Amino acid sequence: QVNLVESGGGWVQAGGSLRLSCTASVQFAGRTMGWYRQAPGKQRESVALATANGETRYADSVKGRFTISRDSSRRTLYLQMNSLSPEDTAVYYCNKKPPGSWGQGTQVTVSS
Repeated sequence: QVNLVESGGGWVQAGGSLRLSCTASVQFAGRTMGWYRQAPGKQRESVALATANGETRYADSVKGRFTISRDSSRRTLYLQMNSLSPEDTAVYYCNKKPPGSWGQGTQVTVSS
């Protein structure tokens, strides 16, 4: 059982920035890790992925604005989010790929 604890969410005005963090209870050095989000009334979607060898992939909606990074020695995954828009409002989760059990997530609210 891997426990994932997300943090760093909050309220921000459009155009602002937030940095999310996710700490895992076990080492994830060899795994692809990612950030996912679920907006009200919508299905959870993948936002960004970081492979074990350093490759990153982003959803089209966040390319150029979000940056995923990982510090495997600290078992921590990050998501730097810039130029936020109200469409980014959601609960953000981290998980491996494919996803296992979900954590509590962290709420991001962007006002116009």
